[in-house]
Amino acid sequence: MDLTLRNVIVAGTTGTRMDIGVADGRIVELGAGLSAGDADHDCGGRLALPGFVETHIHLDKSCILDRCSSKSGDLSEAIAEVAQLKAEFVEEDVAARASRTLGKCLVNGTMHMRTHVEVDPVVGLRGYMGTKKAISDHAWAMDIEVCVFPQDGLLNNPGTDELMVEALKDGATCVGAAPYTDTDPHGQIDRIFEMAREFDVDIDMHLDFGSDASELDAEYVCRKADEFGWGGRVAIGHVTKFASLAPDSFTALAARLANAGIAVTVLPSTDLFLMNRDHTHNIPRGVTPVHAMLEHGVNCSLSTNNVLNPFTPFGDCSLVRMANLYANIAQVGKMDALADCFDMVSSRSAQLLNLKNYGLEVGAPADIVIVDNKSTALAVAELSQPIMGFKAGKPTFTRALPEIHSPN
Repeated sequence: MDLTLRNVIVAGTTGTRMDIGVADGRIVELGAGLSAGDADHDCGGRLALPGFVETHIHLDKSCILDRCSSKSGDLSEAIAEVAQLKAEFVEEDVAARASRTLGKCLVNGTMHMRTHVEVDPVVGLRGYMGTKKAISDHAWAMDIEVCVFPQDGLLNNPGTDELMVEALKDGATCVGAAPYTDTDPHGQIDRIFEMAREFDVDIDMHLDFGSDASELDAEYVCRKADEFGWGGRVAIGHVTKFASLAPDSFTALAARLANAGIAVTVLPSTDLFLMNRDHTHNIPRGVTPVHAMLEHGVNCSLSTNNVLNPFTPFGDCSLVRMANLYANIAQVGKMDALADCFDMVSSRSAQLLNLKNYGLEVGAPADIVIVDNKSTALAVAELSQPIMGFKAGKPTFTRALPEIHSPN
């Protein structure tokens, strides 16, 4: 064997320690007492799990915080600030910033990703091409797909449609939307479904971003998914308006989403930062409690979204930290619910991206992360970070554990 990881607890099993054997990039054995491979690691009874899955991140506009100003800190200002900067984007700069962000993702155990990249007549395809360069440079450690979308509008922004089609012809594997920036939100949604059908790609929309839940676009998206037969291939992100729904309305919406096969992504850091800035006290969180949607059959994920820009002036790209942040916001404390939070950055995220062969079983790709804990629930509770990773059985990162220097 090329690699053995001994003395691990495989996430999702009974907790019994075992060994993992890897050859030719795949897991070939799971069991106790395996013979040592060419590379052999004693993991000390720590968690072994498949690499984390980032479902919603913006590589093209990450790491621009030092180029922007922030006064109101709200969504409209963030969109305006980035729109102004996009005219100056060049491929090399986009690639460099995206690579900086991918480096953070890598050392935090992310091995699969969907990045949203915006195109319009101002930025053209420069953000897309720069992001592609960074993706190519990190292909040894991560599988990354591009979701191309119109941040500043589609029907009201002539030339954007043609650029999106060009990116899809070039190989983008997902199409996105931001209907709330368009003069005709439902018209934009219609066009996105048409593109998805034409190119046979998944859909991932920024949707219902705001605090007034009196009008929701989610129901219209459900109707279109039914009409186009796209259930299981549509995700909607942010959906901060859902946080304002009364319990009965929330339950009814969850049932409708589940029936239509619509997945939901919450971006805790961004949603918490941008929402409800018009309140002067007792400020609502503005983060939708997606863990409550799981019991109604909705697949949900948690993700990073923006990194070091006006939408989110934070970000170490740790999905364990994002799960922990969400658990704090949503007041999640039970062990099974904490484990659900972990699933929403791993197995449930993999389901949202329709990944094949995700998991630690014989025959699966040896995409493995070792986390310094013994259960996924406690990993979220204690913010336990990955200490080593392997992509197709090859090492991708190591993180030294802290040492306590006792005087005795």
